Amino acid sequence: MNRALTVDDLVLAGIALAAGLLLAFLSRGMLRWLARHAKRTRWSGDDVIVDALRTVVPWAALAGGAAAAAAVLPLTKTVQHHTNQSLKVLLIFAVTVSAARVIAGLVRSVTQSRSGVAGSATIFVNITRVLVLAIGFLVMLQTLGISIAPLLTALGVGGLAVALALQDTLANLFAGVHILASKTVQPGDYIQLSSGEEGYVVDINWRQTTVRQLSNNLVVIPNGQLAKTNMTNYTRPEQQLTVLVQVGVGYDSDLDHVERVTHEVIAETMSEITGAVRDHEPAIRFHTFGDSRIGFTVILGVGEFSDQFRIKHEFIKRLHRRYREEGIRIPAPARTVALQQGAVVIPQQRATDELPAGLPHTE
Repeated sequence: MNRALTVDDLVLAGIALAAGLLLAFLSRGMLRWLARHAKRTRWSGDDVIVDALRTVVPWAALAGGAAAAAAVLPLTKTVQHHTNQSLKVLLIFAVTVSAARVIAGLVRSVTQSRSGVAGSATIFVNITRVLVLAIGFLVMLQTLGISIAPLLTALGVGGLAVALALQDTLANLFAGVHILASKTVQPGDYIQLSSGEEGYVVDINWRQTTVRQLSNNLVVIPNGQLAKTNMTNYTRPEQQLTVLVQVGVGYDSDLDHVERVTHEVIAETMSEITGAVRDHEPAIRFHTFGDSRIGFTVILGVGEFSDQFRIKHEFIKRLHRRYREEGIRIPAPARTVALQQGAVVIPQQRATDELPAGLPHTE
């Protein structure tokens, strides 16, 4: 010590520590008040910033009080230096953690606002958090007087070895970044792969993409496989889509009357069923002279992929009921089947497209 420790030194050090504690307590209370007001705003970024400040500001106040207390005490240069270094490391650690939380939260907010869904693309969030923590760690080493140049060199050489050992993992990582950057797939999209998997994209992380099927099961797809496979995205370029319903009526039907009745059923369905696009112009197109019916297609507009099942369900029920009321016949498929018994051929009519196995038949 440069001089003897006195009561005044202890009093001043105690005042400095008490001031730091008081400032930390007051700042935490003020930031809690700000957090309540930030929740009322539409932008979620202010919530992230205030939440991070609630961590770093009290620690900064405590570190400042401890530094002031150490400055008034008659400490040796070595002890003073180690004390200041420890406080700097503590402050840098608090700032780094808070900065990682803020930047990761802002990235999550941006990805959510662009995709328009609750699920987050955690690959960007995780990469951002790791980069900020790594930079903070290097700053801490530099503050402690440790040269980071050899560490960076070793990381470069070791990174090459790791890259060779983790080719599949890195391929999935860069494939996930490419998928999100190109915006071919975003969380919330409904996709169908050529291999048969389909569902809503829940999340895209550093290795895999999670898809939730309509049965509420989760399908995990590696990003590399997703980037290479043929895929249909039912949400892009827009979420609304059209669905086709195949219908057939008998040859004795008045097609103008059929078209008019079908349009009335479409209007009723589209105005009453949730998920239907009311301003979409429906279409009816006759296209086929079949074996027992005239086939046509009804084109309906739905809000998103899963709405089509409910709308088809209600439309077919209402159309069947209305056709029965109007006397419009929907004929069952019919074929002429000849059963040969010895030299006698007995023609029969079957109301089905399938025949029992082993029976010869003629049209």
